[in-house]
Amino acid sequence: MTVTWEELGWERVAEGVGRCRLPGWDCTAGLVLGAGTALMVDAGSSLAEGARLRTEAQALAGRRVTHLALTHPHFDHVFGAAAFAGADLYAVAGAEAVLAYGREELRLDAIRNGLPSPEAEEATDTLPLPRHPVSGEWTLDLGDGRRALLAAVGPGHTSHDLAVLVPGDPPVVFCGDLVEESGAPQAGPDAVPSRWPAALDRLLALGGDRARYVPGHGAVVDAAFVRAQRDALSARFGVS
Repeated sequence: MTVTWEELGWERVAEGVGRCRLPGWDCTAGLVLGAGTALMVDAGSSLAEGARLRTEAQALAGRRVTHLALTHPHFDHVFGAAAFAGADLYAVAGAEAVLAYGREELRLDAIRNGLPSPEAEEATDTLPLPRHPVSGEWTLDLGDGRRALLAAVGPGHTSHDLAVLVPGDPPVVFCGDLVEESGAPQAGPDAVPSRWPAALDRLLALGGDRARYVPGHGAVVDAAFVRAQRDALSARFGVS
């Protein structure tokens, strides 16, 4: 029997495209279904959360997850990545160095934000490194006419921000934490505020006015919301 998005607590965003809002940090994970393929966007905040996402994605896709794209190297988006063994792993070029050499800071950040220490240690010990660095744009052929465009649109929220465009009617753009709806965008020590508005301009150019924009945290938004957040960030950081 085929399971539906709704039965698993996922939101269907467009045909063959869905996302779920994970507990704890209200972090988004996305799924794009292809022909014999399945692309996961972000992996959750722990191995247990990644395993849950893998199981639900496989139920929805009827197959294992074949591709995993990480929108940026923060613990709540990457710590479940080891649960997707065998999937082709993509991130913006340079993110692999953050995950390789900055994992102790990732572990400490996770613990500071409330992830139990054993879960943080397990995730950092097993964290895989992306084998497919994205510079500029990378188009994935998911079969049967389904494509996904991975675009290095940052820096902004971090130095390694990746967006995922799924063309269709409507187009869907997974934004990572370049866009947040459930709270103000977070600018930590690895943010690049002077470039953030320009990164949102690139997001809007990718998706256009008809797209549905999926933020890293919060509800799906439209182009007007992204444009307003871009203007607010410009004012906040004093950049055009």
